[in-house]
Amino acid sequence: MGAIRLRFWSVSIAALACLVFAQHGLAQQSKLGTVDFPTSGRPEAQSYFLRGLAALHSFWYEEALDNFRLATKADPDFMMGYWGEAMAYNHPLWAEQDTEAARKVVAKIHDTPRLTARERGYLKAVRALYGEGDKLTRDKAYCRVMAEVHRDYPDDMEADCFYALSLLGTVRPGDKGFSRQMQAGALALEVYRKNPDHPGAAHYVIHSFDDPEHAILALPAARRYAEIAPAAAHATHMPAHIFLQLGMWPEAANSNESAWKVSDAWVKSKNLSLSLRDYHSYHWLTYVYLQQGRYRQAEDLLTALSKMVTESWANGRMSHSYESMAAALVVETERWDQAPKLFKADAKGQPDASSGGAHMHSAADAHADAHADAHSASPYQAGGDRLGLYVLGLAAAETGSTTAGEYSERLHGMGKQASTGADAYGAKVAELMALEIDAESAAARSDYDSAIAAMDKALTIENEMSPPSGPPEITKPPRELYGEIQLRAGHAKLAEALFSSSLEREPNRARSLLGLARAAAKAGDAETAATTYSSFVKMWAQADPECAELKEAHTYLQQAGAH
Repeated sequence: MGAIRLRFWSVSIAALACLVFAQHGLAQQSKLGTVDFPTSGRPEAQSYFLRGLAALHSFWYEEALDNFRLATKADPDFMMGYWGEAMAYNHPLWAEQDTEAARKVVAKIHDTPRLTARERGYLKAVRALYGEGDKLTRDKAYCRVMAEVHRDYPDDMEADCFYALSLLGTVRPGDKGFSRQMQAGALALEVYRKNPDHPGAAHYVIHSFDDPEHAILALPAARRYAEIAPAAAHATHMPAHIFLQLGMWPEAANSNESAWKVSDAWVKSKNLSLSLRDYHSYHWLTYVYLQQGRYRQAEDLLTALSKMVTESWANGRMSHSYESMAAALVVETERWDQAPKLFKADAKGQPDASSGGAHMHSAADAHADAHADAHSASPYQAGGDRLGLYVLGLAAAETGSTTAGEYSERLHGMGKQASTGADAYGAKVAELMALEIDAESAAARSDYDSAIAAMDKALTIENEMSPPSGPPEITKPPRELYGEIQLRAGHAKLAEALFSSSLEREPNRARSLLGLARAAAKAGDAETAATTYSSFVKMWAQADPECAELKEAHTYLQQAGAH
């Protein structure tokens, strides 16, 4: 037994960091947390394996792949090295997978005398992950095998973590209940209790409780995760999931600023394409700035990305971030005339957004005008994309343009088409977007009965969807829009209830908070109005001083004698 034990190696990442990465000149940027995973690999392979494992737990797949390949290069018969490489091709929480590449790696795995029973359990699991059936079928099969490994090795914290992640990997948009998330969260919390420096434990706690009702449970892990693995951009971004769920905008801004800087430094240190930077955090940072009234900074981010996108439009991560940021900028600032500049309609006989009108609900500052030319040069074409159609349609509806109906009709059609295929969830998104355009168009005509009927349908659909995780999937949250429509219809009390409900789903969201204050004031609820306007002013401590919304809040508080 003693002779066999000498073959296994368990090494702390923190203890090995300087030794392993002095060769690569990354000693100061190598911190990814502490993991403990005994294997039958040789010592020179094990050090790379542990680095890859720690990176894998923070979804730093590029770094994980590099190190698992170095592990098998150092020890070609190291089967767990191939396991790690195959695992790095799976992105469980996004239901993404490079199945072909992973199966080529799995084919290299074979039985050797060195393998332990525990290692064979992990190898059985990865074979299930890339076995037969569609992605969800294989995710469930993998989860079942990881449940066995977790059961057979109760002291194995890695089994706890990967089983927790496998449970989260079976969740799909629109699934009801939180049982799998709660089970995963319990597993991850126990590992976090035993090893507060484990990157996977903190990470999976955050993902497990990433919804409005449970986010508070992950706040301690969120506050710590960036300290555990500061070298990974995703680790510095992830706390923002919980900060955003709780409406903690300064903390959310800091997380995403840090994540962007870390990813930028990594790309430059490796001399990689700038398109590999963390544009996900860049998008989130824009949304957070908008919630703080920092419109100029948000617009600066979009302008900079617009230039990058023009040079590298084919990159999916950049283009998705661009359209999400552009949509948020238009909706949050209510600069509806910017929509046609940011989302050009296509040239295939589709509606021309330029006919949507140029009236703005709130004054655009001089900074916005200075960037208009850069926006108008955007290469983005909205013709076949539901988000672009939605923003153009909503802008047309807000400005009273008759073209709104054309955008709505296309979205209704996309919803019907998707509902007959595999994208039932996407069908709900498209239909909800169309209903919001319909409702706003009716409200613009003062047809509030039709607007309210459309929003009732929209809320029914939203209630069937997953709770928000990050910036709202429907850029203008339905309850917020419904509250604004009810307020314009003269139903202040109903509006007040809708804004309160919106804030329960997305705490401290600026437009919902402002709507609640306005509705309370109209309803004669002076105490709620003053309290809410005060909260809004504090939240917008870093806002552009010329913002009309900030002046509105200050004016009300001065007239009410509030402080």
